Amino acid sequence: MEIIVTVFYIAVCVMLFALAILIHEFGHFIVALKLGLRVEAFSIGFGKPIWRKKVNGVEYRISPILLGGYVSIPDVDPEGTKALEGARAKSEGEVGQRKKIPAWKEILVAVAGPSMNLVLATVIAVVLSLVPSVKFGELAAEIGDVIPDGPAAKAGMRAGDVVKAVGGREVKTWSEMQTEVQISGGKTVEFAVDRPQDSGLPSRVLLSVTPERNEVTGAWFVMALSVSNETGAVAWMPARNPLKQLAWDAGSIFRVLKGLVTPKEAAATSAALGGPVMIAEGLYRQVRRDPWDGLGFLRFLNVNLAVLNLLPIPVLDGGLIMFALFALIFRRRVPEFIVKYLSLAFMVLLMGLMGLLILRDSMRSWKIHTYKPAASESSSSSNSCESRDSRGTNATDAASQAR
Repeated sequence: MEIIVTVFYIAVCVMLFALAILIHEFGHFIVALKLGLRVEAFSIGFGKPIWRKKVNGVEYRISPILLGGYVSIPDVDPEGTKALEGARAKSEGEVGQRKKIPAWKEILVAVAGPSMNLVLATVIAVVLSLVPSVKFGELAAEIGDVIPDGPAAKAGMRAGDVVKAVGGREVKTWSEMQTEVQISGGKTVEFAVDRPQDSGLPSRVLLSVTPERNEVTGAWFVMALSVSNETGAVAWMPARNPLKQLAWDAGSIFRVLKGLVTPKEAAATSAALGGPVMIAEGLYRQVRRDPWDGLGFLRFLNVNLAVLNLLPIPVLDGGLIMFALFALIFRRRVPEFIVKYLSLAFMVLLMGLMGLLILRDSMRSWKIHTYKPAASESSSSSNSCESRDSRGTNATDAASQAR
């Protein structure tokens, strides 16, 4: 029976993830058709199609590598499409000569994909806000307890301390605090905490904390426990207000992107990134835990997909927008051979990074699922900071799961 239940939840997760891809590609597809552009193929997944059907001149495909999808629109991005489809498209002559179309049409087609992800995310946020049983709420960055001899205890942290900043960055919630801990990468970081006093007025105290790394999960912990999470809400369900939900999603991914381009934080931030395996596991856990939390995770994923696809990287939608803006500003297009080689180079780079993330996530998952604690660890498992410290859910890990 458990196998049937597991298969059911896996199928639900596949459909939810497919929905995020479909809605993105549908945006490109429908706008291209409305603008009168040629659309040759609509594919879910990459690689040689395992199923295809041609309707009204458009070939619909399902391909085996379900890490994304694409719409083949020769007049907009022939070289990028070739990079995605490989030599098969060229050999079959599916990608025709590019017609000269206004750059503003290219921009509209490119923006349409991420826009549809945002539309879906907004719809989900509104639906969640209308369901009374959905759990919302933010876990305050207040220390409920500290583990003896842990980093927090050694630094002098106490129960009742309210964390206001980590490494000079303001934090308001437990998940924001955890994000800064992960981005610290184990380096000694300054915690600014407000400590209750007998006078009733808190006193600001600065504590130098050096997080410890969990060898199984690879995450960093200060071994401080949160106060009781009475709402039962996960990190990405901060408020019933739909705008606050979307703001949290965007803020999380922008914080991670900022960490990636900040020299002092880049290494630790990249180490916390996750790929498709982490996305799948995260979605699966949430759907099984609470379907509404799973739907909230899908909302979070769609916002991340929208933001990431708008990055000015060739092959991504942001790259197409960048080339089109160049044409609008300078009244001349980027030479096709430059577009071609940049598309190929970045495709190889992105697929290589994706492969590394899959490998790292798989190894991490294997460690977690095969880990057997020693007797001494088992006897004190309830005293583990990881169980309560993660109740707020690490925002860095969550944001990185939309990769």
